[in-house]
Amino acid sequence: MGFGKSHLWPLPVFLMCSLILNHGVEAFHKVYEDLQSASAVNVKDLHRTGYHFQPLKHWINGPMYFNGIYHLFYQYNPKGAVWGNIVWAHSVSKDLINWERLEPAIFPSKSFDQYGCWSGSATILPGNKPVILYSGIIDKNNTQVQNYAIPANLSDPYLQEWIKPDNNPLIVADKSVNKTAFRDPTTAWLGKDGEWRITLGSRHKDTGISLLYKSKDFINWTRVKKPLHSVDGTGNWECPDFFPVSVQGTKELDTSVIEGNIKHVMKISLDATRYDIYTLGKYDTKKDKYIPDKGMVDGWNGLRYDHGNFYASKSFFDPAKNRRILWGWANESDYVHDDVKKGWAGVQLIPRTVVLDPNGKQLLLWPVEELETLRGKKVELTKKKLKKGEQVEINGVSAAQADVEVTFSFGSLEKAEPFHPSWDRYDAQKLCSHKGSTVHGGVGPFGLITLASEKLEEFTPVFFRIFKDHDKHVVLMCSDASRSSLADKKGTYRPSFAGFVDVDLTDKKLSLRSLIDHSVVESFGAKGKVCISSRVYPTLATNNNAHLYAFNNGTEAVKIKRLTAWSMNKPQVMNQ
Repeated sequence: MGFGKSHLWPLPVFLMCSLILNHGVEAFHKVYEDLQSASAVNVKDLHRTGYHFQPLKHWINGPMYFNGIYHLFYQYNPKGAVWGNIVWAHSVSKDLINWERLEPAIFPSKSFDQYGCWSGSATILPGNKPVILYSGIIDKNNTQVQNYAIPANLSDPYLQEWIKPDNNPLIVADKSVNKTAFRDPTTAWLGKDGEWRITLGSRHKDTGISLLYKSKDFINWTRVKKPLHSVDGTGNWECPDFFPVSVQGTKELDTSVIEGNIKHVMKISLDATRYDIYTLGKYDTKKDKYIPDKGMVDGWNGLRYDHGNFYASKSFFDPAKNRRILWGWANESDYVHDDVKKGWAGVQLIPRTVVLDPNGKQLLLWPVEELETLRGKKVELTKKKLKKGEQVEINGVSAAQADVEVTFSFGSLEKAEPFHPSWDRYDAQKLCSHKGSTVHGGVGPFGLITLASEKLEEFTPVFFRIFKDHDKHVVLMCSDASRSSLADKKGTYRPSFAGFVDVDLTDKKLSLRSLIDHSVVESFGAKGKVCISSRVYPTLATNNNAHLYAFNNGTEAVKIKRLTAWSMNKPQVMNQ
């Protein structure tokens, strides 16, 4: 059986790499066998998000665009709020905002996936036929193989039923490949030779590897001798993503565009650090090799999609609007037994558009425009000066469920603090933990105080601080969860997430956007140059008791040129 070949757009399926650390498998999820089937009796809504994608209950982790419908396949535990019992749950949408829940699309049922159906992607083949490739677990040793599934009925606009043919698995690890680190097939692209290509995440000893496979018919696959890419010292690679971005213009490209005025993005999810890192470079089609651009940091200290709670992301090309969209997943950072008590765990972060920065050195990520349809009551503040130690409350919006855009300006950079030679230029998080929002500086810290209690016993600040390093300036952006909750529980994770912003300060302005949603704060600095997502669990700053402020704790006065905030409405339908 063969599928032939066609230069049609590929459709990725975002299953956010729900993998376990057990029996020698390379992955990060801890197994709670006593809790993974503990069903939620009463779902608690205290920290549940209002406008982010979530199932009604239990554990998620999780698109595809086909005939006018967005499909979100996500790894879901139908029996409990911790990792386990994983199926490919399935929801559909026409606008990326309102989602209708369907029955699971794929679940363990055959010898080639009886111990698990893990992550994968999809590609549209001739005849407008979607095909899913996914990783199956075949034994208790977590041996991984690559399988495929096809829709049972192409006339069904929702593609509700999927078939796993008996000629699975399509790809089995050969003797030179680590069979327990062999997973997450990407969306396929078509080479100039008419053959399809996919890449898989793997490792050899401590070298992370993006294995490359080729096929003429999408059924019979052959491993290319040399990997698409590899990096020593990075450990196991998960959820690789490989796609083109346009160097000029506003229209993005489907995955099979391999020539022209483009760059390629190689993104990997690092098993050891739980970072999603990427490089920009060139795809050498003759050698089937990815080559990062000169000067790119290719490893743990590389560029990141998001410097916070964000992992196992995947992008897809949306042909309806000629854009590339990125989905990422944020797990819980509280105590696992709290997840069981509240009856749910994990959220999909707001989908983001992906474009190349005009400087050609990084990507810019920004929430999809559809999110703006949820904006409700609006307040504005302009030309407000903030001296050292001053803050202003943003009244009139629901501070626990809001969208805030603000531009700060400052008159001079002369008071910028010196960047100490001993500080690590790659460890923004450590610097933020020492230079928090309450530590007075020169130019900054200034920004927003989100999810704050009335007397600031709890707050999550998102802010900038500017340093002087010889003849240039260094901009630090932080989202600090260390004081986000008064709850004193073991197992909680409240870091000071941070990143350095590569931005031109000639006009002495910095912009910030924060999406606040009860237990999620997603922030975008300098129009998406740096993104930081935090999970927080306030006890006082909840619902109508949450407050929102703009502040400045730097010697240099800053001005709020314009701040616009909206209360955010809930989607009309969320997995009902």
